Amino acid sequence: QLQLVESGGGLVQPGGSLRLSCAASGFTLDYYAIGWFRQAPGKEREGVSCISSSDGSTYYADSVKGRFTISRDNAKNTVYLQMNSLKPEDTAVYYCAAGYCAATMRGGYYYGMDYWGKGTLVTVSS
Repeated sequence: QLQLVESGGGLVQPGGSLRLSCAASGFTLDYYAIGWFRQAPGKEREGVSCISSSDGSTYYADSVKGRFTISRDNAKNTVYLQMNSLKPEDTAVYYCAAGYCAATMRGGYYYGMDYWGKGTLVTVSS
């Protein structure tokens, strides 16, 4: 059974850090780009970051550039999202997904995801 499981969410104060993990079972992450997405209450889901399968290229939404870092450990079949300098507006359910992503001509990135995890809640509050 193909499965992605997120972990590492929780409550953190503004300015704090969290590291999210996305572990795969039933398939090998090596062949997939892995994206992180988030959905805040009352808002649409948005792409946060993505790491490609081919050359490890990384992409970030403007709102998290310089604060979040995505990485992958293929030996552990896991992708991470290190989140620093967290802000209240980062509060959301964070999801990881497997598929593809690539750069656009305008400096952003596009993606298409086949498999999704169930999410982990991140709350940034004092």
